[in-house]
Amino acid sequence: MMTADVIVIGAGIIGSASAYYLAKKGLKVIVLEKSDIIGNGGSSRNGGGVRQSGRDPREIPIAMYGIKNLWPHLSEELGYDVEYHQDGNLRLGKTPKHLETLKKLADKASAVGLDVRMIDADEVKEINPYLSDEVIGASWCPTDGHANPLKATLAYYMAARKLGVTFITGQDVTEIKKIRGKARAVVTQDDVYEGDSIVLAAGFASRKIAGTIGIDIPMISKLIECLVTEAEPPMFNQMLGTAEADFYGHQTNHGSFVFGGSTGFEMYKKDNGTPVNYSDTVPCICRGIIRYVPQLRDAKIVRSWAGWSDNMSDGVPIIDKVDEVPGLILACGFTGHGFGIAPGVGTVISQLVTDEDPVCDISGLRYDRFYAKDVAAGKAV
Repeated sequence: MMTADVIVIGAGIIGSASAYYLAKKGLKVIVLEKSDIIGNGGSSRNGGGVRQSGRDPREIPIAMYGIKNLWPHLSEELGYDVEYHQDGNLRLGKTPKHLETLKKLADKASAVGLDVRMIDADEVKEINPYLSDEVIGASWCPTDGHANPLKATLAYYMAARKLGVTFITGQDVTEIKKIRGKARAVVTQDDVYEGDSIVLAAGFASRKIAGTIGIDIPMISKLIECLVTEAEPPMFNQMLGTAEADFYGHQTNHGSFVFGGSTGFEMYKKDNGTPVNYSDTVPCICRGIIRYVPQLRDAKIVRSWAGWSDNMSDGVPIIDKVDEVPGLILACGFTGHGFGIAPGVGTVISQLVTDEDPVCDISGLRYDRFYAKDVAAGKAV
C-alpha cells in the first residue's frame, strides 16, 4: 500500500494541473490513471479552446481568472511551450436567429464582467477576412484564445513530476473506501492507496467511481469528433465557434487546422469502450468548414479522432468538496469545455484541499445544487 497527502484519480489535464498546484504547496501527491497513457481521454481529444465567451455564467469566473492570471505565463512557468494564443474568439452567426442566440449569451457574460460584444458582418471581415459572406454577425471576445491540448497536458505532467508527484498508469480504480468516516482509501485492481484527501477527476468514469461511496453524479457521455488538416499558409489566429455550437476550430502554430463539429446524432452513437470515428462525421464537419471558410475547400484531411465527454445534466462541472463524504473532492462533468479552465480548476482544487478560500466564485459549481431545490420543495432526496 502506498500513501500520500492527496490521491488524485485521473491524469488528464484537470488531474495533472491539480497535482501540480498541490505539489507547489508542498503536499505529497499520487496520481492514478486507468490508461497506460497520460491524457488519453478528453485532454487529448478536444479543440483547444481557451475561452470565457459562450459559457454558462456559473463557470465564467473561473475561466476569467485563468485567462487573466495563469494562461499568459503558463509556458514560462511550466517550462514547456503550450502554444497559447490570445487573439480572440469569434462565435459566428448566419441567420437572425443565430444572432439572437449569440446576443443572449453575450448579455449574460457581460453581466458578470466579461468583455464580449456583438459585431456586424463588416467588423467580422475586418477581424478575419477569410470568413464567408454568409456570416452576418458574431459575438467577439478579444481576450479569448486557444492552446495545444496535448502540449498543455504534457507540460503539467512534466512540471508535476519535477515537484515530486508520482504518476501510476494502468490503475483501474474499482472503489473508494471510508476509514473512520472519511474517504481515504482508493482501491485498484493491483493495490490500495491511502491519502488524507481524494480528488476525483476521471471524466465520465468519475460517476461509477463516486457511486462506490454512495455519490451519484448526474452526467452522461457524449461523443466528440475532430479532424486535422494538412499545414496551410498562416491565415488567422482567432478561435472560431458558431451560435449552434456545431462547428469550432483554429489554426495551429504548425499551420494545420483543428476543427470539430456535430452531426446531431452524437447522443445515439454506441460506446464500445474505445472512442471511434463515424463515417458521417468528417464529411459533415467539412461541409460546415467550406461554408464558413471557403478557402479551405481543397485542404486535405490528415487525421481525425474521437473521444467521450462527461456531460453534466445542467451543462456545468462539479468543482467541490462533498459534505456527505469528508475527504472527497470532485472535479468532473466538464461537458466538453474543461480544457480552457483547467489551470483555474487545478488552482481551486489545491485550495479546497488545503481549506483556503477559492480565488474565484465557484458557488454555482457545487455538488449540492442537484438536490437543493428538492430539499426546498420538501421532496425526498
